[in-house]
Amino acid sequence: MVQDITQFVLILAIMTGLVVVVGKWMTHLFTSPADNMIERGTYRILGINPSEKMSWNRYGMVLLLSNAAMMLLGYLILRLQEYLPGDSLARASQTPDLAFNTAASFITNTNWQSYSGESSLSNFSQMAVITFLMTVSAATGVAAAGAFIRGLSRKSAADIGNYWVDFTRVTYRLLLPICFVMALVYVWQGMPQTLSADAMATTLEGAKQQLIVGPVASLESIKHIGTNGGGFFAMNAAHPFENPTPFTNTLHILSMLLIPSALTYVFGSMILRRRQGWAFFAAFLVMFLGFLALVYGSEQSGNPLLSPMGVDQAQTALQAGGNMEGKELRFGIAQTSLFVTTTTAATTGSVDSMHSSLTPLGGLVPIAQMMLNNVFGGDGVGLINLVTYAILTVFLVGMMIGRTPEFLGKKVEAREMKYVMLAVLAHPFSILGFTALACLMPSTLASLANQGPHGFSEVLYAYTSGTANNGSAFAGLNANTPFFNTTIGLAMLVGRYLTLLPMLAVAGALAAKKTIPEGPGTLSAATPLFTGLLVFVILVVGGLTFLPALALGPIVEHLMMLAGTTF
Repeated sequence: MVQDITQFVLILAIMTGLVVVVGKWMTHLFTSPADNMIERGTYRILGINPSEKMSWNRYGMVLLLSNAAMMLLGYLILRLQEYLPGDSLARASQTPDLAFNTAASFITNTNWQSYSGESSLSNFSQMAVITFLMTVSAATGVAAAGAFIRGLSRKSAADIGNYWVDFTRVTYRLLLPICFVMALVYVWQGMPQTLSADAMATTLEGAKQQLIVGPVASLESIKHIGTNGGGFFAMNAAHPFENPTPFTNTLHILSMLLIPSALTYVFGSMILRRRQGWAFFAAFLVMFLGFLALVYGSEQSGNPLLSPMGVDQAQTALQAGGNMEGKELRFGIAQTSLFVTTTTAATTGSVDSMHSSLTPLGGLVPIAQMMLNNVFGGDGVGLINLVTYAILTVFLVGMMIGRTPEFLGKKVEAREMKYVMLAVLAHPFSILGFTALACLMPSTLASLANQGPHGFSEVLYAYTSGTANNGSAFAGLNANTPFFNTTIGLAMLVGRYLTLLPMLAVAGALAAKKTIPEGPGTLSAATPLFTGLLVFVILVVGGLTFLPALALGPIVEHLMMLAGTTF
């Protein structure tokens, strides 16, 4: 127990230190007036005017159309895969519904996979579709966050920056350098990085075994730095080629938290209110620690139904007790719990264990974090989501004291609140709406490996993961059907763009307003009191919205477990 807590403290302390280092670099990225030679060359090749000042709707339209074009390119490659040269294993093209799901998944930073990576995709598809879309989707999210913060920091301004400049700088100055270094570290730790499709190995018994290999290290680096998820192999980060050592497991965790946490420092620096950034970081960290404690405690306690069978005693001799089902012995309960909490807090979706094998309360943690979508979150969008609830918090407090709400010296009026509520409501509308539709479909039962509340949790998890742009799966659900591929793909698009674009509108509206001086009734958003109010609003709004659905799944499953009922 002491070793586990020490490990948690050490990793989170390293993350906090990196907040300042990476945050300073990202602040310079978004505020520097000069472009380097490579960036200027890119602008010329693409015919981009880097000096164009974009309003929020122009910025959002360019973001949306460029993402649509890249999604279409990915779709076409996946549909034509079997006709493209260079794949010695001659893997077939994806079906129309699966290609739509995959292309939508990776352009929205979701990386949900209804296929097995090593058996379904060629090395060319892994690079030209998967790794490429992982990079541009992460760059899109971070660029949008930069524009969002820029809009909040300005006064009487008509623009929030230039999308192409933000996108290009994030790609060249942030993602590629970090991923290049990380990929070299991963190769050192034993990850494959080759253009060969397979390798033959001789087992200890003398038999020949085919091992699927490819450009794994490069995919793994952007997979976690970009809070993407997905996996080169079906087993994802539980596969020894994707996650060979406890050291790489720790690097995966730190990589997922790197940019989302650093953006709080960027926020404080760009609006010239450093305390505000740390207040948002504290809100992230408080929720993260609460969920980590819940999943770690639940998994460490194990399943009480197994105690009479003597299973707990056998596990104690092997691995410090607890629920080890679906977990790698080399990571244990502590690193697995931290990975589970991180991958759904940062909406990455990478997994080093089977989430379906978690205890009921342990399984509630990843679902609840994705439902709240405010615990660090994905690259860029996590901070935007938190500010969404910060504006909602000042609005609720302002209404209670009979004062027009203010945020960062700007009055929050009806127009901004309409955009905020659109972003807030789109998330549960997609999750609950598609889950209800799936439960009404007779074909859903054929896709479930479990009945009862756990089966419902599998369906709920799928649409929560898609809408939150997470991409992890509860397992036990065969989602590779036309219905699930199409509806989960639509959930990804709703979760990405119907929450992102309204908040760009909020940034544009606030950028055009004048700053008003603080008065006696102004609620400071950079205090411990506000941090507590913010966390409270997030938990209450999320609880009121999703508690009935959670009660039908993991909560009732936990109560049944305590009552000794199996299903």
